[in-house]
Amino acid sequence: MPRGRGEREDGETHMGLLKLVQVLSFLVVFVAGVIIGLATSSHITTYFSSQAQLFSTSTATSFRVSSTKANCSQTSCQKLDCLSMDTFLHPTNLTHKMSDAELFWRASMTPYKNEYPFLRVPKVAFMFLTRGPLPMLPLWERFFKGHESYFSIYLHTPPAFHVNVSSHSPFYARQIPSQHVEWGTVSLADAERRLLANALLDFSNERFVLLSESCIPVYNFPTVYKYLIGSTYSFVESYDEPSRYGRGRYNRKMLPDIKLYQWRKGSQWFEMHRSVAIYIISDTKYYALFKKYCRPACYPDEHYIPTFLNMFHGSLNANRSVTWVDWSMGGPHPAMHEGANITEGFIQAIRNNGTLCSYNEEQTSVCYLFARKFAPSALEPLLNLSLTVMEF
Repeated sequence: MPRGRGEREDGETHMGLLKLVQVLSFLVVFVAGVIIGLATSSHITTYFSSQAQLFSTSTATSFRVSSTKANCSQTSCQKLDCLSMDTFLHPTNLTHKMSDAELFWRASMTPYKNEYPFLRVPKVAFMFLTRGPLPMLPLWERFFKGHESYFSIYLHTPPAFHVNVSSHSPFYARQIPSQHVEWGTVSLADAERRLLANALLDFSNERFVLLSESCIPVYNFPTVYKYLIGSTYSFVESYDEPSRYGRGRYNRKMLPDIKLYQWRKGSQWFEMHRSVAIYIISDTKYYALFKKYCRPACYPDEHYIPTFLNMFHGSLNANRSVTWVDWSMGGPHPAMHEGANITEGFIQAIRNNGTLCSYNEEQTSVCYLFARKFAPSALEPLLNLSLTVMEF
């Protein structure tokens, strides 16, 4: 039956109200979604902003902490450029907190470039391994005077000992971080390597000479400097001693790395070129063998460096010492010379004792530049002879 006009109008009105409700529901849902979205976005932004600030603060704090651990503080760096070439090349303060392992690693670094980005004046590093006081200090100060640009001094003393000298002395503030040393043990070899490593931190040091508190120079500084800087070879005594004092100290537990025919003996008081010094402080394998198996009556300071150089770098070595020592009295220690022994003839005999030695493939009568052992009583007569005989 056909619908009437009134029924159609009521239906249309009902449909219109339904659509209006749908539109309003959609708008409510949309607005609610927008509000929730804005709230969520605001929360996320606030969160990440706080995290970014936290990260930034942590990074800055970490950087500040690491900076305070550096060798120089921010305050001191404002006065001194801690990354300058001069500070890197010529350390003015020998104090540091590096362990031996860290020190040897750093000292073993060598530049690949042959050229230097600065005017390099090669220096001789004078390394004193002492038991305390320096009785020959006035003689050495006279020897060094006027030649400050051509040498460096390094002192390895007992840890608690302080060398009390004037700030004008070349020995002032030249003590390195030292450790206890006991004669006849591997600690002597440790001290030698420690001196070499500290001296290697100065890139101007070209030659390295080991001395004791009882050593003296027997020539003036220009002669010593020219002799060492001009040498093609290092001066490390290394020889085969078939007796119980040489081969008799060899330990077969060092096989197969060190064989008996490679075993050498030599004077502790060496002089060497920079390249050889780097080889010595860079070695770990063979040093460890000596530390483990060379014990009294085997003395590492008499065998480690002579054997190591003989095995790997013999062609760089003149195979003799430039430090004179008197073994004529026999026994485990050389003769000690008192003040009464010091005469012009005695010093001249050390300087030129009539024998010849090889220097850069040629024969020379100048074989010894230094001498030991001299008692404190020898200082005064040595000072009296220094100008007329030793010429300084």
